[in-house]
Amino acid sequence: MANGVVEGIAIDRSFWEERSRYRGILSWILSTDHKRIGILYLSSMIVFFLVAVGIGVLMRLEMISPGETIVSAQTYNQLFTLHGMIMIFLFIIPGIPAVFGNFFLPLQIGAKDVAFPRLNLLSWWLYMLGACLALLSLFVGNGPADTGWTFYAPYSIRTGTNVTIAVIAGFILGFSSILTGLNFLTTIHRLRAPGMKWFRMPLFVWSLYATGWIQILATPILGITLALIVVERVLGVGIFDPAKGGDPVLYQHLFWIYSHPAVYIMVLPAMGVISEIIPTFVRRTIFGYKMIAFSSMAIAFVGYLVWGHHMYTSGISDTSRMAFSFLTFLVAIPSAVKVFNWLATMYKGSIDFQPPFLYGISFMFLFTIGGLTGLILGALATDIHVHDTYFVVAHFHYTMFGGAGFIFFAALHYWGPKMFGRMYNKKLSYYAWGLLFVGFNTLYMSMFILGYKGMPRRYYYYLPEFHNLQVSATVGSWILVAGILLMFGNLIYGFWKGEKASQNPWGGTTLEWQVATPPPLENFHKIPVVETEPYDHRHKFREVK
Repeated sequence: MANGVVEGIAIDRSFWEERSRYRGILSWILSTDHKRIGILYLSSMIVFFLVAVGIGVLMRLEMISPGETIVSAQTYNQLFTLHGMIMIFLFIIPGIPAVFGNFFLPLQIGAKDVAFPRLNLLSWWLYMLGACLALLSLFVGNGPADTGWTFYAPYSIRTGTNVTIAVIAGFILGFSSILTGLNFLTTIHRLRAPGMKWFRMPLFVWSLYATGWIQILATPILGITLALIVVERVLGVGIFDPAKGGDPVLYQHLFWIYSHPAVYIMVLPAMGVISEIIPTFVRRTIFGYKMIAFSSMAIAFVGYLVWGHHMYTSGISDTSRMAFSFLTFLVAIPSAVKVFNWLATMYKGSIDFQPPFLYGISFMFLFTIGGLTGLILGALATDIHVHDTYFVVAHFHYTMFGGAGFIFFAALHYWGPKMFGRMYNKKLSYYAWGLLFVGFNTLYMSMFILGYKGMPRRYYYYLPEFHNLQVSATVGSWILVAGILLMFGNLIYGFWKGEKASQNPWGGTTLEWQVATPPPLENFHKIPVVETEPYDHRHKFREVK
């Protein structure tokens, strides 16, 4: 093979139709093809995401003026609980791994499928079962949970709303996450193509590898914690309720031991996606490949040790607070390594400002703001001032929505044509990006200022001095939603009826761009042989027809 990196790549379109005894919708919901499961996750998550966006708009409409505007105080509590539950547990945590990891991990490492296809399908069924239970909690008993998405004790023990059903839903969703992580780790260890050594893997695969360890090791702690809430609510055992001899601070420890590593379940795959997008549109080999790979593992490891910075005002010891503050600043180092390497890759590159790249650099900008404001929250003195204010809400959204959310959109624009075989309208995608970027910063930058001025989060009412900034944030939410609707409308129409996409529309160099568009069943007629490093634009791929 001359000047090639792979051998035996299939482009025969006859494999696109799945060989199955089922037809219609059953051929999808009972499929074990990793690509179809990825699309099942994608369609489910877009629905849940849009529902959560609608709830967020209702919250902003309520906050446009002091006092009751469109909903009561109790309903407002339920709205922000639902918004957080759906966004965190049904969209951001499973998001990139479940959709793009499922679809592209086997393709990128030269495998025909994941290691456990049936387990992969089970993980989607568990995801949908958890989602259905969460929806059920809206309509039975005393209505939706009103505790916030964190289910803080002792309120989650004492409230009469449907916390039990919501918590069981979270418990089941945790199992889905564990199965996905287990599948990915085994696939990466056992199914890499010949010649694909560890440091020939794409960086997206490295990010999924680091994420998989977090999913397996941290998620069971959340399951145990949620199960203890159910035990206390049903059996009356005093675990977290101080009136029964329990310890509510113990709940916070257990919850954040999982939920801070969960931040990296959301963000590490996003970092992997941007590490694919930048070399493609800059036409350069990624700068510091090994350091980006090692920093993913470092973030996964140190991320287990920093949960206490959520609890500076909870009554933990000064020694603990200083230790957690130090570790919080420490975990910022590998993230900074990544940002430096991404910028170094772009330096003097031939940048092509296609829509995926615009969403990608927006992620870099917004996530950097989220990370730097995270250091403000990690410092003991400043955290005391802004703890439980809108500053925390803004930081969280810059990190999660500005990070994982924007890169999810970038991945849709980048890999969507490969997944569906059709191209979206690029001009409309630029307009949608502009609305998203302007609306996002108008909304959440206003919240930074509100938090600095002392506006508490989760409050239904506020003082007149906060009114102008609340109006600014609400107007920003309208611009943001306009961008979201335009973006999804453009993508859905494009992937349904747009122009046919070429095999490699962006000039990517990893294996997924060397198979047919959309990829055939089992991906490859013959397992490819990898002979060069990833992201090397000097080599051409030879296709075997």
